[in-house]
Amino acid sequence: MSGPGAEKVIAVVVTRQRPRLLTASLAALASQTWPVDSVIVIDNGPDEETAAVVAASGLPNVYLASQRNLGGAGGFALGMLTALANGADWVWCADDDGRPAGPTVLADLLACATERDLAQVSPAVVDETDPTRLAFPLRRGLRWRRTLADFADVDFLPQYASLFNGALFRADALEVVGVPDYRLFLRGDETEVYRRMVRSGLRFGTYLGAAYVHPQGTDEFLPILGGRLSAQYPSDEVKRFFVYRNRGYLMAQPGMRWLFPLELLRFSWFFLARRDVRGLRRWFSLVRQGRHERFTRP
Repeated sequence: MSGPGAEKVIAVVVTRQRPRLLTASLAALASQTWPVDSVIVIDNGPDEETAAVVAASGLPNVYLASQRNLGGAGGFALGMLTALANGADWVWCADDDGRPAGPTVLADLLACATERDLAQVSPAVVDETDPTRLAFPLRRGLRWRRTLADFADVDFLPQYASLFNGALFRADALEVVGVPDYRLFLRGDETEVYRRMVRSGLRFGTYLGAAYVHPQGTDEFLPILGGRLSAQYPSDEVKRFFVYRNRGYLMAQPGMRWLFPLELLRFSWFFLARRDVRGLRRWFSLVRQGRHERFTRP
């Protein structure tokens, strides 16, 4: 693959009624030493304040006000396709509640992708309140790691990426991998694209020398078996609906089917230890919906 040179980089940001967070996100994009050629903002809850934030960002932009909430999956799918239609050579995914940790993040990602001949590269996703901690745990060997210090001996994790927080895709990689599945709406869409990337044979990974700050995401993972394992249990019922239903779909797909018996044991233990038989039944019902591709919304 050729180096970035004068290739066109278009950022994609999905937002919904969070203008304050969007302001910080766009400001971080505008401060990059390697400037983006354009930013495409998909607004899933269009309002005048959000439109004004985009207009005031100083970035060349395409603002798409969706009259239907497309969710993260649909928003990124629309944004990626729009970026490709606008001639992007690279598509840089962002979100309204996260931002590059410094001005050289895009330049560092492009340099890493060129040096290592990557189709996709992601930065480390770190906790916005404590950048030494990871926003989402990473598995290394048989254990989950939660700090950057756990990876002090390496600067690159091959064949791993936390999508879509700061993920940089080469345009022709999306021809192979595709865009997120709108049916998933939110939660799990990033895992589904990651599954496709693993099966595609493309070279990708996470460059730990670049960081993307994001709210802490480990609070949803509650410990079981004395902390040796965890079970994902969002506090919000709507989020639980999408997490468990979409997870059911994912565990029925090639490359992830081996997870179902493990998840069955994990969540049976989790709910029964809480004496929550109703919760276990609800979990199994949602997983079954996903496995049968019944993508209705709550």
